[in-house]
Amino acid sequence: METQKIFVINGGQVFGHSGGRFNKTIFDETIKFFNAQPGFEVRSTDINHAYDPKREVENFVWADVIIYHTPIWWFQVPNGLKKYIDVVFTEGHQTGIYNSDGRSSANPDINYGTGGTLHGRRYMVTTSWNAPAAAFTLPGEFFNEKSVDEGPLFGFHRMNAFAGMKPLEGIHFHDVEKNADIVADIKRYQYHLNEVFNNKSLQNEYFSNSIR
Repeated sequence: METQKIFVINGGQVFGHSGGRFNKTIFDETIKFFNAQPGFEVRSTDINHAYDPKREVENFVWADVIIYHTPIWWFQVPNGLKKYIDVVFTEGHQTGIYNSDGRSSANPDINYGTGGTLHGRRYMVTTSWNAPAAAFTLPGEFFNEKSVDEGPLFGFHRMNAFAGMKPLEGIHFHDVEKNADIVADIKRYQYHLNEVFNNKSLQNEYFSNSIR
């Protein structure tokens, strides 16, 4: 059985009034899930700790799947995770993450975003929100019926596409400040991981074109 290589990133930054505990819990659950069963090898990074950009690039190149865990602050990823992405992806220029923006001087209007070198990799993202799920779906509510992925995470998904990666289905946790139910959220997340990584039909769909 071929081993799947999983690289897990905790973007749950400790800053201000945020202790990062929810995302650290989800991060730990991810590592525990993959370490508890055969067929997976795991590496991980916590953006709250020192990291070597060259080593982080190696982790992206090594992995079959990258899993990002992040809260959403002011409708964006935290500044520590954004810095991590800026530093590591810059380090990855022509060293494994991307070679160029994909265009040629002969016709600079086309092929933008096709210079990534992480083809065959998949990524998954989890997010946590103070906002309730209904804020994204109810007419007249704040997000104008735009989903997390179509709205606040649009640029995040394009970033990963720029590097050549394709998405696995992510999962979003809502209302974690005013109405948190950590036990239910963890159960829902464990179910999600099982569906994505242990459901054979989904695996065939997700990973059939991921051979490198």
